[in-house]
Amino acid sequence: MELKEFMYELPRSLIAAYPSKEREAARLMIVRRDTGEFFHSDFSSLSEFLRPGELLVLNDTRVLPARLRGKKESGGRVEVLLLEPSPDGPHLWIALVDGGKKPHLGSRIFFADGFSAKVIGEMGKGRYGLMFQHEGDFMDHLIKLGEPPLPPYVHRTRNVDACDWERYQTVYAASPGAIAAPTAGFHFTRQLLEELVARGVETTFLTLHVGPGTFQPVRGEVVERHRMEGERYSLKAEAAEKINQAKKNGKKVIAVGSTTTRALEWVARRKGRVEADEGIARLFIRPGDSFRVIDGLITNFHLPGSTPLILVAAFAGLDLVRRAYEEAVRSRYRFYSYGDAMLIL
Repeated sequence: MELKEFMYELPRSLIAAYPSKEREAARLMIVRRDTGEFFHSDFSSLSEFLRPGELLVLNDTRVLPARLRGKKESGGRVEVLLLEPSPDGPHLWIALVDGGKKPHLGSRIFFADGFSAKVIGEMGKGRYGLMFQHEGDFMDHLIKLGEPPLPPYVHRTRNVDACDWERYQTVYAASPGAIAAPTAGFHFTRQLLEELVARGVETTFLTLHVGPGTFQPVRGEVVERHRMEGERYSLKAEAAEKINQAKKNGKKVIAVGSTTTRALEWVARRKGRVEADEGIARLFIRPGDSFRVIDGLITNFHLPGSTPLILVAAFAGLDLVRRAYEEAVRSRYRFYSYGDAMLIL
C-alpha cells in the first residue's frame, strides 16, 4: 500500500498542546466495525460501552524524565534524549544527541556539578553511546535534572510545563523504562478504573517500554517496506491467563493503545498463543494483517502516515478510519498525545 493512503489534512489548531483539565474529561468517539457507525461521548462514560467479563489490557510502562539539557566543553548548549541503558555496562546509555554539530568521540557533556557524560561511540541515526560519570545514584540525578520527553508536535512557548510531570504519565505507570508515553491510557483515573471493575469489567497489565520506533516516520512511499525498531516488553503469566480465560469465555479483549496491541499480537505470533513472555517486539501491523488476540481498541487520534494510524486502519478498516477522522476534524476533536480518544469495537 502507498503511504499517501494514510495521510489526511489536520488544522494545526486541533493539535492538543495541553491535556484536558481532567483526565476523564477527554471526548470519546465510539466506532463500530460491524455497522460502520460512529457516535460521540466522553471518556468518563466508558463503562457504558463495555460489558461484564470483558478485559481491558493496559501498558504499565513508566516514562523516564529522559530529556537532559547540558553544555559541551566549548560552552555550547546540547540536548540529550536517553533511549535505553546499554547492556555493555552500568553507566552506559544509548542516546540521541542534538547540539547543532555532531559531538566528537571522547568529548564531554556537562549537566551539573558531579554529573556528566563522555561520548564513547557513534551508532548512526543521531545516536551515541554515552558513559555517565556521577556521584551518588544515577536515577536521583535524572529525576532532579531530567524533563518529561514531550514529542516535538506538542507546540509550546516553553518546552515543559508543571502539569507535564503528572499528565505525561498514566496513573497506573509502574515499570520505568519508556521515553514516550502510552497515551491512550492518559484518560484513565483510579476512580474510573474502580468503576469499571465494580461493573464487572476485568483489567490486567503488560509492559512495553515505548521507544523512538513508535514515532519514527514511515520513510518511502511503500508502507510494507517499513521496519519497526525493537521495544522491550514483558507479559506475566497472570496476565496471559486472564487473556486466555476471556477468550475462552467468549469475552472481548480490549487493548488500551497501539503499544499494548503490538505486544499482545507479537507474543501470539511468536508463540502461537498468549503465554508469559519477554523480549523485544518488532511488529509492524498494517492492513491485511490478522489480529489473533484483541477484539477492541482504545486509542488516541494519530499523526498522518504514522505507524499507530496504520495499525488502527488495519484493525478497523481504512475506509472506516478515514470517515471517523474526517468526522473528528469536523467535530473539532483534539489530536495526538494530549488529545481525545477513540473506542473501536
